[in-house]
Amino acid sequence: MSPRSPLLILAGLTMTALTACVPVQHASARGEHHDDFGTPVGTRPTQHGGDLVMGLSNEPDKLDPTTSSSLYTRYVMTTICEKLYDIDDTSAVVPQLATALPAISPDGLTVTIPVRTGIVFADGTPFDAPAVATSLRRHFELKTSQRKSEMGPISSIDAPDRSHVVLHYKKPFAPITAALADRAGMIMSPAALTKEGDDFGDHPVCVGPFKFVKRVPQTEIDVERDPLYYDAKDVHLDTITYRIMTDANIRAANLRSGDIQVADTISPQDVDALAQDPDLKVLQSPSLGYQSVTFNTGNVDGVGKPTNHIGTPLADDPRIRLAFSLALDRQTLVDTVFNNWFDPACSPIAPKTPYSSPAAEACPPFDPAKSRQLLQQAGVPVPFPIKLQVTNTQDQLRYAQALQASVAEGGFAVQIVPVEYSTLLDVQKRGTFDALMLGWSGRIDPDANTARFLSTGSGGNYGGFNSSTLDNLLTSAARSVDTKQRAALYGQAVQLIQQQNPIVYTYRVRNLTVHSTRVTGIQVFADGVVRLGKAAFLPGQEG
Repeated sequence: MSPRSPLLILAGLTMTALTACVPVQHASARGEHHDDFGTPVGTRPTQHGGDLVMGLSNEPDKLDPTTSSSLYTRYVMTTICEKLYDIDDTSAVVPQLATALPAISPDGLTVTIPVRTGIVFADGTPFDAPAVATSLRRHFELKTSQRKSEMGPISSIDAPDRSHVVLHYKKPFAPITAALADRAGMIMSPAALTKEGDDFGDHPVCVGPFKFVKRVPQTEIDVERDPLYYDAKDVHLDTITYRIMTDANIRAANLRSGDIQVADTISPQDVDALAQDPDLKVLQSPSLGYQSVTFNTGNVDGVGKPTNHIGTPLADDPRIRLAFSLALDRQTLVDTVFNNWFDPACSPIAPKTPYSSPAAEACPPFDPAKSRQLLQQAGVPVPFPIKLQVTNTQDQLRYAQALQASVAEGGFAVQIVPVEYSTLLDVQKRGTFDALMLGWSGRIDPDANTARFLSTGSGGNYGGFNSSTLDNLLTSAARSVDTKQRAALYGQAVQLIQQQNPIVYTYRVRNLTVHSTRVTGIQVFADGVVRLGKAAFLPGQEG
C-alpha cells in the first residue's frame, strides 16, 4: 500500500465533501464489534396489540417474490410471505412452511420437500403441495423471474400428493435448499396469482403473520395482523408501517423522538452515538453479501437476453477493469468513510464460511502506479473517464466520492451520477449504464452470490458478462455436495473474476439495525433481513 494514499484519500474526501456538503469523519482506531442478532420474545411479558413503525432506508421494488431484486422488498415480504425454509441466528437452514429439510435422492436428481397442510393463505385459500408447486413453477418459468437461476437446472416440478412437492433435476444442484430459504421459497396464493397475474406485487397474498393492506409510493407500506395465520397466537402487533426514509439523519432523529421504533439500516456515522442512548438498542451482524462496482460488458438488450458487443474500451479490455481494481485503496476507504465499522471486500465469497479459502480471500493490492501502466498499455486516454451511477443516499455518495479520489491517483476520472434506488434497480436490468455501484445482501450458499450475477444468461447477470470457463467452474461447484471441493472451485472462480473484473468488489457491511427498547422480539441475521413478525411492545409501551 502506498504510504501517501491515506493523505491523498483524506484530501480528496475533504474536497468532495465540501462540494457536496456531506460530512466526513476521519479514520480512528479499529474497534472490535460484537454480534447481537436480537432475541425472540420467548416467555417475556408483552403488550398485545400496537402499531409499529419501521424506517426503511430505500423504497422496495414490486412486492413480488418472483421478480423482486431489492433487499428492502425482503424486509416487507418477511412479515407477509413465509418461505419453505428460513435461516436461524447460526445461518443454519430451518423449516418454515416445509416440515423438514428436503430428501435428496442418491443421484441428486430428485428433491422431495414435505410441506405443511391444514393451514391457509391470507385470502383463505388452502395451503398444500399443489399450491407450493404453482409458486415454484412461476419462480422458475416466468420470463421476468429473478429466481430462475437460483433454482438450478430443473426439468419438472410436481406434487404427487397434498403434502409433498418434488423437484426433478437434469443435473444435481446442491444450493437448492439454501435458495428455498429466500424468495425462491416464498409461496403465493394460487387464487391471487390467477386473479392478479403479473400485477400480483400490487396486492400480494401469501402465508404470514401479517397481510398486505396498502402501499403509498415513495411514502409507506402498511400491513396488518392476519387472523388466519397458523401461529397467530404468537403474533402480538396489530399493524406494521414501513415508512420510506432515505435520509440517514432523519432515520436517526425519528428513532430518538420515538416517531419510529425500528430503523432497518443505521449509518456508521450515527451508530456510535445511538448506541449510547439508553432508550435504543443496536443489533449488529456480519454480512454474507458485499458492495461492488459492476461494469457493463455485454448487457445491451436487457438482463437475461443474449449478450451483445458494446464496443467501449471499458467493456472490451479487462486491463482497464483490472486497473480500476488496483486503484482502489479498499482498507483506507472503509476505515475513513465508515468509521471502521465495515471491512474491505475483494470477493463474493464471505469470509469465515465453509466455502472460503485463501484464494477466495486474496485481495488485489492498492497499486496506482500499476493501474496507470495498465491504462497506458490499453492505449486509452489518461485520465480514463467512467460514469458511475450510484444511489443518492448519504453513505453511498460519501463512499463514491472517496472512491473517486482514490482511483484518480490510478488514472481514472470518475463522474458520479446519483439516482434513486428504485431507478438504479431498473437501470441495471435494462443495461443502461457503463458502471454502477450497488450491494448484495448475500445468501448462505455462495452460488447465489456468484452464479446469479456472473453466469452467462442469468437473470441477475446485470453486466452481461460471458465466460464459458467461469460458467463451468460455477456449474461444477453447484453440482458438488463436498464442501471442501466446492470451496476449492470457488477459489478458482475468484481468481478468474479478479483477472476479468466484470464486478469489482469493494467492501462488506455489518448489518446495523436500531430499535426502541419499548419493543422486543426484533431480530436480524447474517442475511440482512430485519424480522418483525413476532415482535411486540413491552407492557404499557404500545404504539
